[in-house]
Amino acid sequence: MVGVVLTLAIVVPLGAMWWNSLLPSSYSVMTMGYPDYGGGPRPAGHDPAADGHDMAGMGHASSGISVTSLDTPKGLRPDVVVDLTTSEGTVELASGKTVEGYTINGTSPGPTIEATVGQVVEVRLHNEDVEGGVALHWHGVDVPNAQDGVAGVTQDAVKPGQDHVYRWVAPHAGTFWYHSHQMSNEQVSGGLLGGIVIRPATPEPGVLDQLAVSHLYDSIATLNGDTGHQSVPARPGQRVRVRVVNTDNGPSKAWASVPFKVVATDGYDVVDPTDVTGKGIGIPGGGRADVEITVPEDGTAARVEVLGGVGFDFGPSGAKAPSVTEPEEQVDLLEYGSPADAGIDVSHFDRNFEYSIGRKPGFINGRPGLWWSVNGHLYPDMPMAMVREGDVVKFTISSHTGDVHPMHLHGHHALVLSRNGKAATGSPWWFDSLDVQKGETFEVAFVADNPGIWMDHCHNLKHAAQGMVTHLMYEGVTTPYELGSDSGNEPE
Repeated sequence: MVGVVLTLAIVVPLGAMWWNSLLPSSYSVMTMGYPDYGGGPRPAGHDPAADGHDMAGMGHASSGISVTSLDTPKGLRPDVVVDLTTSEGTVELASGKTVEGYTINGTSPGPTIEATVGQVVEVRLHNEDVEGGVALHWHGVDVPNAQDGVAGVTQDAVKPGQDHVYRWVAPHAGTFWYHSHQMSNEQVSGGLLGGIVIRPATPEPGVLDQLAVSHLYDSIATLNGDTGHQSVPARPGQRVRVRVVNTDNGPSKAWASVPFKVVATDGYDVVDPTDVTGKGIGIPGGGRADVEITVPEDGTAARVEVLGGVGFDFGPSGAKAPSVTEPEEQVDLLEYGSPADAGIDVSHFDRNFEYSIGRKPGFINGRPGLWWSVNGHLYPDMPMAMVREGDVVKFTISSHTGDVHPMHLHGHHALVLSRNGKAATGSPWWFDSLDVQKGETFEVAFVADNPGIWMDHCHNLKHAAQGMVTHLMYEGVTTPYELGSDSGNEPE
């Protein structure tokens, strides 16, 4: 009897945990997790007893503002029109090697989308034969919520043979990228992605501009789909801006054979960047760094190297660039550049959220394992940060795991306030992708100025597929779209 009782004492709770972890065949993000109000006001009629219960918090509100109405104004004439056709199968790299994956207009990376600030961009997506469906997300471009391109949250996945039109106004000059947010772990690693360059209304004359989309295809490091070092013609003394995009799950790094400046990160210019020598610039998964070099006057070439043995050599035709070893030290953006007014009042916060990343044994959709957790909770019982438009929001993000977590919030850029208690003293460090290392704690802030339902997840997409996904939710916003096997929507 004692043995039976002990067995039941173990089996029954485990069975309950297993049962409670099973996901419905169709469910809404409105019913995921539990609402976290960050110490701010709750909606009228809210029952505090509902907080913290599995899939209990939000309820599927029958009224409110739908994400479909949070859109680019109708009737705007597009300035830039891009047709993108996605396919599944063989990807031929510029080196001639072939791998299995995905293409856009027959190539990977897909075509670069180029626009000027204020222009209306129209992207016409046609899914030729990607069986799992496609949804395109504009990583780092703070578009209206309806255009965010997340299957099951802002749209349904575009099935084979179907079309979808995206339309948004280019809001901010900088380097960005696009990728699928349907089955994203599989499709992004397979190459369903491309670069975005938004230029200012009056670009600086005489500067050579080079996009560098870094991606691993079946463990093969590439820049713009090519391996090794590519020669790019440039005049002696010419300034070159290299826009490095890290499309992979892990951190990357860039450095150069000549002094360089970090002139922008995640689409935001650095104030008073200074020359860097003997160091590299770290780039989180999903992040971008724009570096500027000057081609030597002596007729030699300058090399900009990116992790993985790939890079560009800039100089006159036939000029040789010296090889340069990977530096151990990295630029610390917490103190790089000069301080300036960031345009956000951080003397008071309307919401204060904790985002503590850990590991926890348990079940996710019936599968046992050691899973990623946020504030001690497993997917889908995650904290959903609730805000109102106009709130000044602070997140304290900490990691208690051995992995690097490139945290990515959709629809917003946040300002780094401190790391491990040390206040930021350099140029305002704005980001949409932030590496949080083991034992690190960041304080970051932003203004809730883009209403919607926004994913807030780890951009190591393997981690996201394993449940490291929460949402930033504006009070009163709802979505008609659903997740689950019946819907066919699987953003991660």
